[in-house]
Amino acid sequence: MDRLLTAADSALRTVFARHHANRPTPMWAAEVPTPDPLTESQKAEASALMRVNHVGEVCAQALYTGQALACQDSALRAKLAEASREETDHLAWTAQRLHDLNDRPSLLNPLWYAGAFAIGYAAGKLGGDRVSLGFVVETERQVEAHLQSHMDRLPAADSASRAIVAQMKADEMAHAQMAQKAGAVELPGAVKAFRAFSR
Repeated sequence: MDRLLTAADSALRTVFARHHANRPTPMWAAEVPTPDPLTESQKAEASALMRVNHVGEVCAQALYTGQALACQDSALRAKLAEASREETDHLAWTAQRLHDLNDRPSLLNPLWYAGAFAIGYAAGKLGGDRVSLGFVVETERQVEAHLQSHMDRLPAADSASRAIVAQMKADEMAHAQMAQKAGAVELPGAVKAFRAFSR
């Protein structure tokens, strides 16, 4: 029951609460210079990309929460919780950047959360902990590639968004490495293809 209540609390906080990062926003931490003013078209492009990134972080919270709920190993559950806390930083950073760009997160976030939670729970429940970890590895690899594509598309003048995405990409790589070290199994090709299609 405690774990169910924790999962419910995580869902409500992810979708409806204002998020506070534990780490400084990357553009401050890296002392990125103040960017040149963006044109309206550059703002629109950056906003669209950062909204997608924010949705991705909502889904990451849901995946980790679903996997943690299904997890049988308390040590592994703690590692998933730690990765989830880092993803909360990403939520805060992307939400703040959207605000700075005079835009907002997706209104469909509750639906994205529900779908991702179901996938994460199913991965942990049906496959066991090692398969669940393999799912983390494959997801984070695809997210890393996804973030790199955003780095390629973000306006060159938008150093603030680029700094945030770069740190997110580094964190996702670390999460994949954590899962590998914890005993992840390689997922079948069909599952990888499904993850790539659903991303």
